[in-house]
Amino acid sequence: MALQLGISPCPNDTYIFSALVEGRVPLPEYLGPLVTRFADVEELNALAREGCLDVTKVSVAAVADILDEYAVLHSGGALGRGCGPLLVASRPASPEALRNETIAIPGARTTANMLLSLHGAFAGPRRELIFDAIMPALTRGEYAAGVIIHESRFTYAAHGLHLVLDLGEWWEQTTGAPIPLGVIVAKRSLGEDTLRRITACIRASLNAANADPAAGRPFVRSHAQEMDENVLAKHIAAFVNEFSLDLGDEGRFAVERLVTKAADLRGVLLPHGKPMFAPRP
Repeated sequence: MALQLGISPCPNDTYIFSALVEGRVPLPEYLGPLVTRFADVEELNALAREGCLDVTKVSVAAVADILDEYAVLHSGGALGRGCGPLLVASRPASPEALRNETIAIPGARTTANMLLSLHGAFAGPRRELIFDAIMPALTRGEYAAGVIIHESRFTYAAHGLHLVLDLGEWWEQTTGAPIPLGVIVAKRSLGEDTLRRITACIRASLNAANADPAAGRPFVRSHAQEMDENVLAKHIAAFVNEFSLDLGDEGRFAVERLVTKAADLRGVLLPHGKPMFAPRP
């Protein structure tokens, strides 16, 4: 038996999970070895819908699709303030000017796309691209605008792109909640005690990274593609915070709010009798 883990190669995920994946924080022996799959978050969303992974990172907007089989863990997620998706364009533009234009998105089930839909001002077609292909496509003039995520928020200006709308800021202003981007989910079939243990291991892995960042730096660096060290540090600072250690009441509220809104918008019925969150450790 092996525990199948899915995370993205983004620095916030690899920072949080480095000690666990490298064995500096051990899993309980009965869970067997940890097998880690690295994939873009939209691919992880799809793998979770198919039930392929025991524990995985997913977009909060995708949680409504998988609550029958998975529960949200309290640690390992990406929530915060001032770190949401950005709508950018190759030329200065207002949201109104882009209402019917084609917009590139990093995946249909991403939180970025859900925020664009919840905003309600954009009725044009959308084209799905891998997140790091969006800015190059905009600079080539292939699309009028695009929603960027991850480290792109720190580099879009250097690509000659212009901010149209900060979707995270819009969410924070309209709900008062932090922006819930991604969470870690685990299969309910593992049992409540195992979910508690896995959550505790993720928390211990993050605590280990915070205590000795240098120990996991080669692991983070190896998955960061050619990312500039300054951008890498900004990425971790933006997306790894107190909510990553524990959602807390504020984080739970934010996740519940977005999951409910996503379910309502897509006409998804949330399962009765199955709590959204796994038990705390």
